[in-house]
Amino acid sequence: MIQKFEDLNDVHLDVLKEIGNIGSGNASTALSAMIGKEIKIKMPAVKVLEFQEALEHCGSPEDIRAAVLIRLKDDVTGMILLLIEQGFAEVILNVFFQKQEVDLLNLDEGDISALTEIGNIMGSCYMNAIATLANLKVGVETPGFTADMLGAVMSVPVIEFGEVGDKLLCIDKSIEIDGVSIKSNLMLIPTVDSLSFLFERLGIA
Repeated sequence: MIQKFEDLNDVHLDVLKEIGNIGSGNASTALSAMIGKEIKIKMPAVKVLEFQEALEHCGSPEDIRAAVLIRLKDDVTGMILLLIEQGFAEVILNVFFQKQEVDLLNLDEGDISALTEIGNIMGSCYMNAIATLANLKVGVETPGFTADMLGAVMSVPVIEFGEVGDKLLCIDKSIEIDGVSIKSNLMLIPTVDSLSFLFERLGIA
């Protein structure tokens, strides 16, 4: 039984990678239909990191990032946090609005809506893969959006989940849109009880 993040072994991580691969495939199909461009998402890399390690992994505290935050409910509780770098936003907003320059701290309502929907699709596809494979009910709340320094963005899960643990699952995704490669960091921050229940349903000790 998973009682803490340190209990996750290579088998657990391989399962999470495979779920990520299925979710990425579903996300690429959904995103391609949404923006009318060919999208490829490579096999994600999954790492268990402490919050501070995750911050260092994704950049320096002063780096500006947009972020889409999705809270999870029902059989899996926690949150998904998708970090969006400048290059990611530029590609997406160029596709939608033909924008050549993007300032993450001065996005208009259309920009925010488009990036939030992209994050919602990516996060929901990942959770739907978990729900389907493990026959779980996984609900998601309306996603939230923010743009700030990375240190401030990462403080949200620290504040909300610091009492139940200091680890998260960092899922690095490499996305190719019309031959242009961009990267994103998706943080899956489930409660330990949720992880334990997930692997129990999958029959993995």
